[in-house]
Amino acid sequence: MNDQSGQLTILYIEDNFTNRILIRRVLEAEGYRVLDAETAPEGIALAEANEPDLILMDISLPEMNGLEATVRLRAIEHLRHTPIVALTANVMKGDREQALEAGCAGYIQKPIDVDRLPDQIRSFLQD
Repeated sequence: MNDQSGQLTILYIEDNFTNRILIRRVLEAEGYRVLDAETAPEGIALAEANEPDLILMDISLPEMNGLEATVRLRAIEHLRHTPIVALTANVMKGDREQALEAGCAGYIQKPIDVDRLPDQIRSFLQD
């Protein structure tokens, strides 16, 4: 949800601190407001409270994986149409299909290309 300044909000759910810092720097430089969560339950709570414009979801999370978190987010009425993009190192055959089946709008492979990421994010926000 746009904040008072009109910034779009992106929630990044990722257990790796370094990845969260990298994504935050790249996206804030593009003018986005970035929220982050270390675990899926924390991310779900942040999403419910803040209604982000887009959610970046790591798939390999402790406690609850990103696929299960995506399914749970899709069950929340006011988040049903929020784009959720898998951002993951899981690149085995079928991983992309599993992410899409769980409710992700797309899939970005790690390691992240910081030069391409802003355009990738914009494309998901325009759909």
